[in-house]
Amino acid sequence: MTARVVVLASGSGTLLQSLMDAVAQGRLAVDIVAVGSDVAGAPAVDRAVAAGITTFVESPSDFADRTSWNTALMKHLSELAPDWIVSAGFMRILGAEIVDAFEGRIINTHPALLPSFPGAHGVRDALAYGVKVTGCTVHLVDHGVDTGPILAQQAVEIRDDDDEATLHERIKIVERELLIQTLDGLTGGNP
Repeated sequence: MTARVVVLASGSGTLLQSLMDAVAQGRLAVDIVAVGSDVAGAPAVDRAVAAGITTFVESPSDFADRTSWNTALMKHLSELAPDWIVSAGFMRILGAEIVDAFEGRIINTHPALLPSFPGAHGVRDALAYGVKVTGCTVHLVDHGVDTGPILAQQAVEIRDDDDEATLHERIKIVERELLIQTLDGLTGGNP
């Protein structure tokens, strides 16, 4: 049975696109049943619509508070009954109710070698610290910020001429492939 995957994304959707491409190429045997976002008009949603994938948007500004937003997101996720939730550039912290309901089945990517440089600015923080190597991490989501069990990591060397944008682009290339490989391993590999 093919694993049901819901992808959550806030931005351009390049991680999502890499997953959709891997599925189309037969490199990843999952069914992306829906793509959710917290940003109306996010390019990631447009990518999913173009691929014929169900989408939904839960914008925090449409809710009175964070708890209400988490409740609405939880309702969507529960109705979709995913085997896995992939946070692919989703820039919101999931509420405890969601993390508990899908414990051990939510994966996230992060553009640094955790536990170093957690949070929203991993690339910038690595450059500011002056490390010579950074990279990306795929990890399970827990109640902390980028603190869940690490599933896979890959290093990326920092070049002398790197700035935040160039380094982040090189990390994204590695991150996309690492996410595909990790999800493939978690879902039993190709048939």
